[in-house]
Amino acid sequence: MASRRDANGRAHTSRSLSAGVDALEEDHTSVSHAAIAKLANGSQDNPTIATVVALCQALGGVPPAYLLPHDSYDDLTALEVFEDPDARRVLALLNGLPKSEWRNVVADLERRRDDLGLPPVPRSEAAEKPGRRRRRRSRDEAAQYAADALEGL
Repeated sequence: MASRRDANGRAHTSRSLSAGVDALEEDHTSVSHAAIAKLANGSQDNPTIATVVALCQALGGVPPAYLLPHDSYDDLTALEVFEDPDARRVLALLNGLPKSEWRNVVADLERRRDDLGLPPVPRSEAAEKPGRRRRRRSRDEAAQYAADALEGL
């Protein structure tokens, strides 16, 4: 909530986000400010798909993965790109390649962006943050987690 702004340009609070959900034009679920506060502080950790979709819409159309409680999911640009089927195809093609090949592909893509006059993509700050490291999912676990998260949408 703190990284997205409300209509007044301020960081969202549980009350402003609840009001944002209520202001949505489409038929949606209502989410109380107390429920949002519980989700934000981790005391409730299993929202319905309708709740997640409504919160994403109220936050300005962010992808549902943006709400996942993990540092690597705070790269909104990458998450928005991931919703593109072609981007997911590129990731699927990378799966199984040795890490050394990934570096070659990344270097090639960076060169192509430069040739096209596109701005460089900044490195994710989340990946560079020091601190306690969580257990990393295997590729199969991560793929299953992503599939499960997208399945209900």
